[in-house]
Amino acid sequence: MPKQGMKVYSVLLAGGTGSRLWPISRELYPKQLVNLVGADSLVQSTIKRLLPELDADNVRIVCGEEHFYEISRHLEEIKVPAAGKVIKEPCGRNTAPAILLAVLDILKKEKDAVLLVFPSDHVIRDAARFQELLKKAVSLAQKDYIVTFGIKPDAPETGYGYIEGARAVDKEALSVKRFVEKPDEKTAEKYLEAGNFFWNSGMFAFKASVMLKEFRTYEPAMLKKMQKIVSSGSRITAAQYCELPDISIDYAIMEKTKKGVVLPSDFGWSDIGSWKSLYDFLPKGEFNNVVEGDVILQETRNCFIRGDNRLIVANELQDIVIVETPDTVFVSDLSKSKNVKSIVNDLKKQGRKECKSHVKVYRPWGTYTILEENGNTKIKRIVVYPGSKLSMQMHHHRSEHWIVVHGTAKIVNGDQVIFLEENQSTYVPKTTRHRLENPGKVPLHLIEVQIGPYLEEDDIVRYDDDFGRE
Repeated sequence: MPKQGMKVYSVLLAGGTGSRLWPISRELYPKQLVNLVGADSLVQSTIKRLLPELDADNVRIVCGEEHFYEISRHLEEIKVPAAGKVIKEPCGRNTAPAILLAVLDILKKEKDAVLLVFPSDHVIRDAARFQELLKKAVSLAQKDYIVTFGIKPDAPETGYGYIEGARAVDKEALSVKRFVEKPDEKTAEKYLEAGNFFWNSGMFAFKASVMLKEFRTYEPAMLKKMQKIVSSGSRITAAQYCELPDISIDYAIMEKTKKGVVLPSDFGWSDIGSWKSLYDFLPKGEFNNVVEGDVILQETRNCFIRGDNRLIVANELQDIVIVETPDTVFVSDLSKSKNVKSIVNDLKKQGRKECKSHVKVYRPWGTYTILEENGNTKIKRIVVYPGSKLSMQMHHHRSEHWIVVHGTAKIVNGDQVIFLEENQSTYVPKTTRHRLENPGKVPLHLIEVQIGPYLEEDDIVRYDDDFGRE
């Protein structure tokens, strides 16, 4: 794809929590990690869409520190080695710092390169047309343009920002006249009629050297701070990174640069920014419904219904979204479902755990699912990936019973090291040092029964935090 000597890197931005897709998308497991369209997660689909046109070795993903291990696992699942490809941000600082961090990371290895920047949680219907426009974007970027993909609007959408194009540049592209905030419906209708306004997709193509020069011109303070952080060679700390401004690439660079062009794009794009947009994107079944899971419908039309593990029965509904998870059921008018974001904000203020994590929690070593929690008793299903282990730890106030249901467990229990097979168990008294490990080649499944006051961190003493469990 690129001219000789100039490599092309794809940079995926995987920050954000996707709160408009709650309760499926949550802080610790956001929408980019969820299978919303097909069998792959959104981040996996985004990578597959770029291959084989782009080299898998040149994929970079910028994500939050809390999502690092799960993003890495999703890469490995689609046979893309994760080592060196996932860039951690200790705190979210919007798209400008994330893109700058990726630019500096790549320039440590390359003299220069073309970067294709994509949100990791968008979907595209026409992959062939997408690949075609990627090549045009790379060609424009090699001529020192900063390319933004502008989606040709097919409706007066008020949920997107717009880009106004001006004079023609290099055949299909247009110079950028201005970026426009999300309009009201009347203004959006005028944009649609004008024909030179495009939805802002948040996707870009540029040379690393060109973007670095623009940061030097328009955001010199941010560039200086980021260069200092990156050049130290040590782990980026939250104290350092959170000093950077919380600013989007649009505000920081794109609205100021003289090098910006918009490439009109028509490849069936959606940002999956709400349950309504997901409903619009997915194929419809009988009576214009989208149904996933164990669902029975009677006289129900134009609905989105997604179940997890319970039967959902809908009777005489219209234009409704129902989303069921093991701990939550969300019901809304479909057209107003994006308002769930304000509900999530209320849940945060109330300190509700449902906005942060699912009943099933993903950790570097595997997962645990809370099956029951009642008084002084908590029951979990624990899955440990092959070759993985939990931290060596001790609890002051609770004891634990472990029952192996599949695989082999290597367990440190006080002074003993024992191996347990399926249908075998052990008891870990309180104040006893213990560790759980999977030495086998298949996932280890076990049931854990905790008895005693559950005091979170106050009850746990860890001896090696890198493998921390909860």
